[in-house]
Amino acid sequence: MSGTGRRFDFADLAPWCEVRFDPARGPGGQNVNKLSTRATVLLDFGNCTLLSDADRERIITRCASRLARDGRLRVVSQRERTQAANRALAEARLLELLAEALYVPKTRRPTRPTAGSQRRRLQAKRLRGRTKRIRRGGDQADL
Repeated sequence: MSGTGRRFDFADLAPWCEVRFDPARGPGGQNVNKLSTRATVLLDFGNCTLLSDADRERIITRCASRLARDGRLRVVSQRERTQAANRALAEARLLELLAEALYVPKTRRPTRPTAGSQRRRLQAKRLRGRTKRIRRGGDQADL
């Protein structure tokens, strides 16, 4: 991965995270109706000391649709049948989201074409022009 980005471990972010479990939605029968297996992880990135102000701004702009009403970053998982599996998925997705949001691409430094590439480009243009002149029946002295 080029550019600058930081990778966190969930243990580092745990002091600013809250994990909730609710009944999952949708089909699933008795398991869904009886058990609270949907995991919601909320990260209070506003108070997280591991993040700079620039990092917080990036999270706000890039993850705006995932912010809860109270301003925390919210990730939900209800794919699996167990709390532990859904919690692990939600934690992993939170780390992925942070890595994507905090990624800063390298600034492009423009380069100049090399002398060889300029020569090849101009030679190709000359050949193409010569082909067009021949096809339209231009002056044969140009050959």
